Amino acid sequence: MPDHVIRVGDVEIMALSDGTLEFDLCNFFPTIPEERWRPHEAHLHDHHVRFNLGSYLIRADGRTILVDTGLGPRPKETPDVPWGTLLKDFQAKGVRVDEIDMVVMTHLHRDHVGWNLTDAGGRWVPTFPKARYWVSTKDWEACHAPDIQPTRYPNAPSCVWPLADLGLVEFMDGEHSVTRSITTVPSPGHTPGHMCILVTSRGERALVLGDAAHNPVQIQEPDWVSRADMDPDLTRQTRRALIERLEREQILVAAGHFQAPGFGRIVRLEGRRYWRGL
Repeated sequence: MPDHVIRVGDVEIMALSDGTLEFDLCNFFPTIPEERWRPHEAHLHDHHVRFNLGSYLIRADGRTILVDTGLGPRPKETPDVPWGTLLKDFQAKGVRVDEIDMVVMTHLHRDHVGWNLTDAGGRWVPTFPKARYWVSTKDWEACHAPDIQPTRYPNAPSCVWPLADLGLVEFMDGEHSVTRSITTVPSPGHTPGHMCILVTSRGERALVLGDAAHNPVQIQEPDWVSRADMDPDLTRQTRRALIERLEREQILVAAGHFQAPGFGRIVRLEGRRYWRGL
C-alpha cells in the first residue's frame, strides 16, 4: 500500500495536500522564547515553522468524504506561491472531484476551506459538485461575527458563506455521526467549533487531528499555543486531553499540518510523549 494511504478496519484514508505554508518562528509562536526551541530544531526549517496543508479523503460506508479543502487556488498576482496544489494532487492520486459525497471541515480557518468553491465567471459553484458541506454550528456563527470574521475568517465571504445560498450546508453541533464509522469529536479552543474526526472500524481507530496541533513539538509541549489559537487556555486544555486519549487508547493519528502524509502515533519514551510518524 502506498505511504499516502492507510486502512483502519474497512475504512481507507488517503492523504492529500494543497502544498505548504511557512511562518517565521517568533511570528507564529510569539509567546515561546526562541531559546526554548533549541532542543526541537529538528522540527524547524531555517528559523521557520513549515506546515503541510493536508486534507484527508476517507472512503467509508459507501461514501467518499473529504476532510478539509486547503488554502485554495493560487492568486493570479502571486502564481509562484507553494500552495494551491490540491486539485493537482487529486489528479496525481487518481481521485475525481465528482467522487466526493461529503466535505467535512474540521473548522473554518482559511487554510481549511479554500477549495470549497470555484469562481465560475463571477458566480460561486461548488468545487465538489455532488457533495454537501458539513460545518460546525459554532464556527459558522463565529465566521459571521463582525468583530471576528475579518481577522480570523478572512476568506469566509468567498469560501464559506455562499454555501448557504447554494443550499449545500449541513450543520454539526457537538459529537455527530457523519456515517456509521465516522464521528466528529468536539475539540474547541483553536476555534470555537473545532472538530477532530474519529474513524472506527473493526476495532481499529484513527483520528484526523485538524488544528488541535500544528507541529510535532506540541506533543511534547502541549501548552505551547500559536497566534492562530483563538482561545489559548481552552486550546491547551483540549490538546492535553486529546494527547492523553490518543496515547492511552493507541489511536492512529492523521495530522494535516505535520510533515506529509501526517500519519503517526503518540508514543512515550523515558516518561515523555513524542510524535512518531509511520
